[in-house]
Amino acid sequence: MRDAVDLLVIGGGINGAGIARDAAGRGLSVMLVERGDLGGATSSSSSKLVHGGLRYLEHREFRLVREALAEREVLLRLAPHIVWPMRFVLPHVPDMRSRWMLRAGLFLYDHLAKRVTLPGSEALNFRNHPWGAPLNGAASHGFAYSDAWIEDSRMVVLNARDAALRGAEIRVRTSFAGASRDAQGWTATLTGPEGRTETVRARAIANAAGPWVMQALDGAGIPAPDRIRLVRGSHIIVPRLYEGDQAYILQNHDRRVVFVIPYEGRFTLIGTTDVPHDPASGPPRCTDEEATYLCDAVSRQFRRAVSPRDIVWTYSGVRPLHDDGAENPSAVTRDYVLKLDRSAAPMLSVFGGKITTFRRLAEDAATQLCAALGKGGRPWTAGSTLPGGDLGGLTPAQYLSEAGRRFPFLDAATLGRLFRCYGAELDAVLDHARSAAALGRDLGGGITERELAWMVDKEWVRSADDALWRRSKRGLHMSQGERLSFAEAFTVASHAA
Repeated sequence: MRDAVDLLVIGGGINGAGIARDAAGRGLSVMLVERGDLGGATSSSSSKLVHGGLRYLEHREFRLVREALAEREVLLRLAPHIVWPMRFVLPHVPDMRSRWMLRAGLFLYDHLAKRVTLPGSEALNFRNHPWGAPLNGAASHGFAYSDAWIEDSRMVVLNARDAALRGAEIRVRTSFAGASRDAQGWTATLTGPEGRTETVRARAIANAAGPWVMQALDGAGIPAPDRIRLVRGSHIIVPRLYEGDQAYILQNHDRRVVFVIPYEGRFTLIGTTDVPHDPASGPPRCTDEEATYLCDAVSRQFRRAVSPRDIVWTYSGVRPLHDDGAENPSAVTRDYVLKLDRSAAPMLSVFGGKITTFRRLAEDAATQLCAALGKGGRPWTAGSTLPGGDLGGLTPAQYLSEAGRRFPFLDAATLGRLFRCYGAELDAVLDHARSAAALGRDLGGGITERELAWMVDKEWVRSADDALWRRSKRGLHMSQGERLSFAEAFTVASHAA
């Protein structure tokens, strides 16, 4: 048996990766295990937003909104290459919510937390404002406000990378099979990529298994201290509906909201649904009913109607929400709850949460675990950029301009994509190449041999889907045949490595 680690983290989603990073930065020895790919489930299937949650104000979740708005500013600062400002347009539909209610909500949204980088809300007259052009005229007025976009799966990877740079061991394709404990710690059984089992000792466990948090508790022999509700959120991708960088937030007839967001240059992202998910039904998928629901929500307010025939891709994720007893899935809190069992060796379990507040969740978890282990260490992540996030005092636009001079052989679209993935690590990813030829063959979707080598060596890519759908979204820009060719090239390259 190998030497004991201070902390075993179960789950390689955003919460697990965030906890591993924070704990490693406080000096704990950390091992993270993920049974699939990093961010391979819920954390790569979000609406890709860092936001306070405007609609949560209706449920009086003021503390959650305030904390999320404050974290929005933190994440914009820590990872400006994968988190960036976005302006949202909210049409006013009189028979849903009154204009005074929307004004009051946006006033609170502007002032619940300090804004540093983002402009406040404003009223819009769609008869003379260009943002009204995509709409069908049912709403003559509306509002605009600010939130932020996030590359969700890359945020997971960057937290895992930073954890590894601080000494953590990251294990993908490794399942937590169970554990037993004594006063000194846990003896955990892991199942590796080829079915090999391994026993490790850990002084504490962080159960960040997301939708599988209850199974991890059961495997550790601990009665569940709380409950979760599994709610499916589905999204559809269609060809781009309008010009411009603005997003839309549409009030729907059932009082939910649907986001319409520019996506990957050529597409529009529409989501999300809130549907109870039965794990017995298998992996989450966007049902025909959900697709129709999202299409209808857009068609009611946009000039260009959307039908299921327009859909080029769908994705669904299961949100493991903390069960607060709310009857309506949309009203279930997006807040998180941490439960620490200290009856012997400590085990901390995560219930709920949202991507916007993952850093605060990880900070709370690491603080509790350090106290339980008698370890020191202070909160530190709010002031430390993630890999690629230190632009040397330049804005993203300024950094891109400088990068264009260093890599004149890359066209603007390719350079922009690479920057949005890697930020200030761009030079390292490209290995300071002086020509396109130095990057090797284009394996498909613009991913070169050099970039794929980085993904495999530094980002735990173990399959073609890891590269095409989570480390990048290049699969969306490729035909089925091109994706199959990429998979064949990946197999050859990984065997050669």
